[in-house]
Amino acid sequence: MSRTWPWYVAGPIIGLYVPFLLLVGNRMLGISANFRHMCAIIAPGGNPFLRYDWKRTGLWNLLFVAGIFIGGWLATHVFANADPVIGISAATKADLARQLGVTDFEGLVPRQIFNWSSLATPAGLLVLGVGGFLVGFGSRWAGGCTSGHAITGLADLQIASLIAVISFFAGGLFMTYLVLPLLL
Repeated sequence: MSRTWPWYVAGPIIGLYVPFLLLVGNRMLGISANFRHMCAIIAPGGNPFLRYDWKRTGLWNLLFVAGIFIGGWLATHVFANADPVIGISAATKADLARQLGVTDFEGLVPRQIFNWSSLATPAGLLVLGVGGFLVGFGSRWAGGCTSGHAITGLADLQIASLIAVISFFAGGLFMTYLVLPLLL
């Protein structure tokens, strides 16, 4: 449990989740819909978009997100890996050091990029602030997030999900190879 699961174990588990959802009557899996559910809980009467029975349609999804937080806590506190080094290849480490100046690979994410002092820089505010807003806006506009479209949308053979997933990958490649090197 303290090691990364191989793709041939984790992949089928994720893949079997879609038929499970269909068997229990749900057709959607994702995180971004929970923002709507939370707003419906906090301010149910102000907006017609938020007037719906979130207990019937969204309670299981809120429990799913709670499970993500619980699983994250268990992974970092109960089943934590004794080796704090990020498990990526030597070639990737060399590229990150050469192209972006990242040399510290301990912990979950590189501390040289993801820390409070980096957030206070113009590049940090742009990447995390503006980027975070665009991710939220884009997931709402696309009708779902990456996990929703890539896991359940593609399994349900939805063309809109295929277009969304291709767009997510294209945007990720654009950011990785063109924008991040300019900012970092």
